[in-house]
Amino acid sequence: MALWNGRFSRDTDALVAAYTASVDYDKRLYPYDIACSIAHAEMLGEAGIIESADACMIVDELQAIRQEIDEWTFEWRQDLEDVHMNIEATLIERLGDAGARLHTGRSRNDQIATDERLYLRDQVELIQKLLRQTQKALVNLGVAHSTAILPGLTHFQHAQPVLFAHHLLAYVEMFERDVSRLEDCRRRFNVLPLGAGALAGSTLPLNRELVARKLGFDGVTANSMDAVADRDYLVEFLAALALVAMHCSRLAEDTVVWMSQEFGFIELDDAFCTGSSLMPQKKNPDIAELTRGKTGRVYGALMGMLTILKGLPLTYNRDLQEDKEGLFDAIDTVAGTLAVLAPMFATAWIHSDAMEEAASDPALMATDLAEWLVRGGVPFREAHHQVGRFVAWCRERDMALNDATLGQMRETIPAAQPECLDLFSPRKSVAARELYGGTGPDRVDQQLTTWQEKLKHVESRSSST
Repeated sequence: MALWNGRFSRDTDALVAAYTASVDYDKRLYPYDIACSIAHAEMLGEAGIIESADACMIVDELQAIRQEIDEWTFEWRQDLEDVHMNIEATLIERLGDAGARLHTGRSRNDQIATDERLYLRDQVELIQKLLRQTQKALVNLGVAHSTAILPGLTHFQHAQPVLFAHHLLAYVEMFERDVSRLEDCRRRFNVLPLGAGALAGSTLPLNRELVARKLGFDGVTANSMDAVADRDYLVEFLAALALVAMHCSRLAEDTVVWMSQEFGFIELDDAFCTGSSLMPQKKNPDIAELTRGKTGRVYGALMGMLTILKGLPLTYNRDLQEDKEGLFDAIDTVAGTLAVLAPMFATAWIHSDAMEEAASDPALMATDLAEWLVRGGVPFREAHHQVGRFVAWCRERDMALNDATLGQMRETIPAAQPECLDLFSPRKSVAARELYGGTGPDRVDQQLTTWQEKLKHVESRSSST
């Protein structure tokens, strides 16, 4: 029998019960639901709203139920709809009236909003930890190949030489923004909704601040209607996950390109590839490809959540039950992706000779020649035009830029000097870019060292807490 059916004359139709039940997926919230209930029961007892003896009995039994669920001996019932009612019904069955006192001063509306926030706190920590592991793998790969040079691309065309480590550090920076974004999201959602009731608060002297302290919240929600209707924290969290997934997808795309025969810059370990059921020679970067594909699922969860919310009046509506499946799937998808990316890059082989050969096309140093002219006083647009004409002149003659003589160069670049002929080296090009944030070797080494120290500090701090 449902715990809310006092005003109903008939039992819920079996089809309706199955349609409305969420316990099959929201039962993963049980540790948070029990923690929420324990804090609430303790507060009720300390405030004198229920007998302290009843509060103690409730807490003890909730801990016993948690142990049963942990040990897979708890029986989940679909007819009890959700995680909350399964736990509460078991409590009442075992404790009678004492168990029935637990729901004093609360609603499933503020209860689920609290459970979700507790759950998200742990998920933020998990995703941040996995992001750090991926950053570490990329930094270590950069350190191991700190002198490797490859052609940087724009418009998927070879553009300028850059250090391979510099390229990897670009993703380290992206993932750092993800870590920060998740932390910022946590700061906003870490307030307690419990005590808002169904929507209007309670006539009972609930001590919301005490519950907030017990559960580690930074404060309590200021408006009871907003507290139960709000799912901004899920939208924001899913948006953060969507960005994580997008960054992983871009890294995966680079990996697929680098591993292709046309590039041949990188080879993934056999443990992170698959073969073809037809072609014996194939070694496919399926992990990277799946990373791209799974990103769409995360985007879908975000769009689904926004769509659920867009037309809802205040306050709680049953539509909000649909906020969980997409959330859970997005978390599992992103966590699974990050978990496999770190070891995939930790075991990758780098073909630095192939990288440098591709970066040695003298046309990639055309900008270096233009900037040499700028240092001599030529306006950049004029320098750009002259070098462009020189490139075209060489192409018309099927000649590499570094095969031209000084006299031939001066046909389009009058101010050219002998030193211009020495600019067509990827190593010289990279070495000249020691501007902060550039691909110069010293700058990149500094960044690698900085990231090694930072990640080591984060790891040390995490292990001590």
